[in-house]
Amino acid sequence: MLIVLMVTDDKEYGYIIDYKDLFKKLENAVEDYTSEAFDAYDKEDVEGLLSDRLKKGKERLEESLESIRALCEPIEPPKSDNDYRRYFCGNTEIRQEIKDTEPRRVALYKATISLIRAFANIADAMEDAGYTREEIEEIKEEIKGYENLRKLVQLASGDYIDLKQYEPAMRHLIDAYIGAKESEKISTFDDFSLVELIVERGKDALDKLPKSIRKNKEAMAETIENNLRKVITEESPTNPIYYEKMSVLLDELIKLRNEGAIKYKEYLKRIVELTKKVVKPNKTTDYPASLNSQAMRALYDNLDKNEPLALELDEKIKTTKDDDWTYFQHPNSVKKRYFFELSMII
Repeated sequence: MLIVLMVTDDKEYGYIIDYKDLFKKLENAVEDYTSEAFDAYDKEDVEGLLSDRLKKGKERLEESLESIRALCEPIEPPKSDNDYRRYFCGNTEIRQEIKDTEPRRVALYKATISLIRAFANIADAMEDAGYTREEIEEIKEEIKGYENLRKLVQLASGDYIDLKQYEPAMRHLIDAYIGAKESEKISTFDDFSLVELIVERGKDALDKLPKSIRKNKEAMAETIENNLRKVITEESPTNPIYYEKMSVLLDELIKLRNEGAIKYKEYLKRIVELTKKVVKPNKTTDYPASLNSQAMRALYDNLDKNEPLALELDEKIKTTKDDDWTYFQHPNSVKKRYFFELSMII
């Protein structure tokens, strides 16, 4: 049986397995691409299409390693977890940095996945590819480090919940070829974000954070702040006035913490309270009793707290909607469509 590598413009890599000996001999398969299986093609059409699997696999692994090393190169020594977190997630005192650093995080996630896949492609024949046993173990440890970094950054930025659908495949590759220990879960409720867990459990939710974050007060605080900032940013279009107020409160709390003007226990108490206001604005008592929906409260906030006008517009939207107008299942979509209808009436 012959296994060779096939590469095209739209396919980075793939394998052809010659079960029926179509290529006759290995040397003929490599040296003469038109033999037997490719008789219908001109030689220049398939020149370079096939290459040795291990040679190509080793090149891809080396390129993946260099790529992710270069990505992390700008981080200043000693390159601690805090250094990595701030480089990929930004400074929590600067609102926009969690968004501005998103391309860095995406590049890290892609580079890590590419590296793990590149290793998995030749993991069963590393020595045949030219690596010593010591080099193989060093590469495995380096990959484990980058996978742990990916998890750290995902958690610190709030990205982990968005990427969860891709985790099973990644877990399989890591368990099968890298042998990394199972990452510590932050919750048995797989679809909950850290912010949602804090709302449900209060400070107890923080006990579920990985030890590397939990034992470092600054790391824990910045992880919470980044996660909360991301929620505020994403929810802001649904009620700009309300979430701007929440953002200001977060800014003030971060400033108090950094200046040492507040004790850590008091900081945790306040950040939990703020988190609940961000996630469940309908639970606040700052609104008139007549405004019994989140959409109505959003109108109220953005109409200079004019209760009669908010009620009138809410009723107008409901009574003038098209026959086929439907609510989307996702609550954010409901609110966005609500404001779309409002804009059409105005």
